Amino acid sequence: MMETALLLIDIQNDYFPGGKMELVNPLVAAKKAYSLLQCFRKHGGWHAHIQHVSLKPDAAFFISGDRGTDIHDSVAHFEGEPLVQKHYPNSFRETNLLELLQGWGIERVIITGMMTEQVISLLAMERGGGNG
Repeated sequence: MMETALLLIDIQNDYFPGGKMELVNPLVAAKKAYSLLQCFRKHGGWHAHIQHVSLKPDAAFFISGDRGTDIHDSVAHFEGEPLVQKHYPNSFRETNLLELLQGWGIERVIITGMMTEQVISLLAMERGGGNG
């Protein structure tokens, strides 16, 4: 059987109403991500939250120390669940994500989150699965 992990990418307060970079319909997307997360939690599946925290002093959002970087309550991060903090759009760049997935023996990932049109293409390029 192929080991599968769920990655919840950048589902953070800054993308929701009142945040610094509000997206269109973020609650709709978060509700779908929550359904996946609950399935993985219920069945003991591997899953990790990916949290973007900017290192740029002039960042417009995801500012270090600001509540905007917190994982949104709709997919709340529970104590003991892996939380991978990243500083670039690419979730593998200078993080422990690859080692985490390898340690779990993961062969397939299900990816959900915010701004996926950007972060997913970067994930594919990093892993050799895409050219754009």
